[in-house]
Amino acid sequence: MIKKQYLKNKPTCKVTFTLPKEAVNGGSEVRVLGEFNNWIWEQGVPMKASKAEFKASVELDAGRQYEFRYLVDGTTWVNDWAADAYLATPYGVENSVVALEAVVVAPAPKKAAPKKKAVAAKAPVKKAAPKKAAPKKAVAKAPAKKDDLKKIEGIGPKIAQILQENGILTFEDLGKAKITSLRKFLAEAGPRYKMHEPKTWPKQAKLAAKGDWDKLTKLQDELKGGK
Repeated sequence: MIKKQYLKNKPTCKVTFTLPKEAVNGGSEVRVLGEFNNWIWEQGVPMKASKAEFKASVELDAGRQYEFRYLVDGTTWVNDWAADAYLATPYGVENSVVALEAVVVAPAPKKAAPKKKAVAAKAPVKKAAPKKAAPKKAVAKAPAKKDDLKKIEGIGPKIAQILQENGILTFEDLGKAKITSLRKFLAEAGPRYKMHEPKTWPKQAKLAAKGDWDKLTKLQDELKGGK
């Protein structure tokens, strides 16, 4: 799972990689390898182990995408199944991809000089001729509203698509969804998605629907792999 935090003072992003312990089959040491460290084990980003997962953070330049994978004990490669995309390699496997949006760091606003008040001569007021009302244009129906469900920790692009295909388009929809229904959608999508646990998604979605991003960020910091 990938969490992104764009920095305000420079065009970079803090990317946090999280891998559930069940994905490493008993491995003890996990590192993140990719284009940002030349795929070298010694330069890989060590992941700190907790009770349920491995986690590591790295600051990357925004405005581009990076291929990466997890390497367990220096021998076994593992993909992130919540990655933004996947790219085939000449070796018959796929690399995970994290895509970072471009960030523009705005300069500090300059104080505008006080404007001098100009005194203009009053001109005689002419009465304008009454305007003819323009014919009313047909109003096109707005497309169905969709929220970025990937802002919910534990939901990547693929899972967001699965939810949308099952009628969950907004944070409000997700906040009202039953856990049993969410588990059913994941199970029907295949074993790759059945391993994800959605029990915190409605609670996160309710905060997002209210626009309470501070509480959502605090909650997500306490979660482990979206659980």
